[in-house]
Amino acid sequence: MLKVKDIDVFYGDVQVIWGVSFHVKKKEIVSLIGANGAGKSTILKTISGLLRPASGEVLFEGRPIHTIKPFKLIEMGIVHVPEARRLFVEMTVEENLDMGSLKAEAKKRREQTKEMVFELFPRLKERRRQIAGTLSGGEQQMLAIGRGLMSLPRLMMFDEPSLGLAPILVKEIFNVIKRIRDEGTTVLIVEQNVKQTLSIADRAYVLENGRIVMEGTGEEMLRNEHVKTAYLGV
Repeated sequence: MLKVKDIDVFYGDVQVIWGVSFHVKKKEIVSLIGANGAGKSTILKTISGLLRPASGEVLFEGRPIHTIKPFKLIEMGIVHVPEARRLFVEMTVEENLDMGSLKAEAKKRREQTKEMVFELFPRLKERRRQIAGTLSGGEQQMLAIGRGLMSLPRLMMFDEPSLGLAPILVKEIFNVIKRIRDEGTTVLIVEQNVKQTLSIADRAYVLENGRIVMEGTGEEMLRNEHVKTAYLGV
């Protein structure tokens, strides 16, 4: 479904991604793991059109998308749930969800999709008229995921979905991500909680200093000695 081929990415004159290539198959969960500053979020921003690769290409179902504007990618079914939620904090929970369903097909199915989101996250239904900025961190993360689902994504990208959450909420968020995949949406996830993300990932890539240095199944990565030492504290 998604193929990243040999991309180099810069911030100004500073190169942060060197020749990165990887792929995501339909209905997979694929994880990018690595330390802070390794370039994981930069790759997601490049896929979603917020950054342009200096070389290489990004293909979605065989079609080059690295020159397409971000709002067009949403029309194609690509959704990016960013780090730190990025909600409309002065709008209600329900208004935030509605903002996720502005493309034509999503708008037609808005109420049906909203009920699905409320079934996934009952707390959002309880707080549907509450201002988003007054929600707890966990509730805001639920809302960010729900808003992404409202656009009926085919590929959903998550950037640090467990950041700042209590352990019990982390487990809940990862269970929801797995359920999203089980119901047919392809998932690409960037996450520093390596143990949790590898436990649900079909495959994973390790990114170090802007380069892919290792790849394998989630299970293989959990058993890998380098991963255990560098990222699991074992």
